[in-house]
Amino acid sequence: MTDPRIQYVSSADGVKIAYWTLGSGGVPLLTQSPLAYSNISLEWADPDLRAFYQRLAADRCIFGYDIRAVGSSQRDIADCSAEANAADVEAVAARIDADQIDLLAIAGAGNWALRFAATHPGRIRKLITCAVPAEDATPEQNKTLETFLTLAENDWRTASEAFMHSVMGWSRGQEAHEGAGYLRASVTSEDFVRQWRAVITTKYFSAILPMLPEITAQTLVIDQVRPLQGRHHASLLAAGIPNAQLLRVPSDAHVAHKNPAIVEAILRFLTDGSPQEAVDVAAGSTTGMTAILFADIVDSTALTERLGDAAFRSKARDLDAALRTVIRDHAGTPVEGKLLGDGVLAVFTSARQAIEAALACGTAGGHAGLPLHLGLHAGDVIRESDPDGRDNVYGGAVNIASRISGLSAPGEVLVSDTVRSLARTSAGVSFEDRGERSFKGVGDAVRVWAVCGDE
Repeated sequence: MTDPRIQYVSSADGVKIAYWTLGSGGVPLLTQSPLAYSNISLEWADPDLRAFYQRLAADRCIFGYDIRAVGSSQRDIADCSAEANAADVEAVAARIDADQIDLLAIAGAGNWALRFAATHPGRIRKLITCAVPAEDATPEQNKTLETFLTLAENDWRTASEAFMHSVMGWSRGQEAHEGAGYLRASVTSEDFVRQWRAVITTKYFSAILPMLPEITAQTLVIDQVRPLQGRHHASLLAAGIPNAQLLRVPSDAHVAHKNPAIVEAILRFLTDGSPQEAVDVAAGSTTGMTAILFADIVDSTALTERLGDAAFRSKARDLDAALRTVIRDHAGTPVEGKLLGDGVLAVFTSARQAIEAALACGTAGGHAGLPLHLGLHAGDVIRESDPDGRDNVYGGAVNIASRISGLSAPGEVLVSDTVRSLARTSAGVSFEDRGERSFKGVGDAVRVWAVCGDE
């Protein structure tokens, strides 16, 4: 089979973007290279990647492209912003003669595909993401990256080798060495530095989170779980996209196309869109990104002494029933297995609905004369059934939600920065910054925001 012919399209600012097509029929699929840097003139020499593209094109026409300043696309580009890269996706998509297309977003370039899906919701039928960043690097990571960028300006060969080892995590010697050579062939040191400086200065990975609720496509978010992986990009994306399924796939491969489970999941979803079961790394537990609400009665001991035990318990039972009704009315699920004493724990698939429920719970507590501490966080939870058959949730995110709840004033709703990012443009409320807080047993400080009502 001969390699596809490279063609060009002009982006909004006139930059020439290289693309190719393969196959015919079906709903067209616009995809991105799963490699660290795309290079459509070289990547067909990779037998695994060639086989991956051929499988995708067996039942449909697929389009692939090089991002600006990379591979066969125009080099020496000053504007490497997220908006410019998203415009490149739009330019290639405009060449596809179809009312709707499917979109496969892989690795860092997937950020721009997500922007396109959010701003063109009617154009995308199915969306698949894999290993797409949704959080910006920490200050420590940015400091390390700046060291590589300074090195790249002076010694591109050494910097590329170090980049593949230390930043991309390619620990196998020969594999990392070959990857560094491919990197140097795909991007100049000047364009490499410009691109990563844009990542550091504009923080455009986290900027995608408020845009996610605008995505209407049926979505599969694949979490390529690797040993010692500590961040939860896939979970953040799945929580923010209204019609998303999360699939966690253990993997020791650096690239998605070399994991058969990921390839099969992509093909199955494109073919029939069958639901995917969220699978945790630990067998027997299910997990997924969840917005977690803690609601706890303020100073229940003092209230018991003032009202009397019988009267307090009666009011608390009535409030408990009211809170669970409020939670269900907002598409949440009260957790029956968690024994909170004088509080309620609930989980939601939408940060916006979780905030609305928390505000309604605060109102219910005020009307009952039992004000509440209210806290929200979002993250991975482990769902298991207790011996008595009741569903329960566990995990660090649950503990953080509890700690945030304990900081709130009576009737006040406090949320983590993660929840605020997910709901900032959709919840219809404003937020007041309460600063970073350190919690015992939690490595990183958590920025907390107060929900201040309608914007």
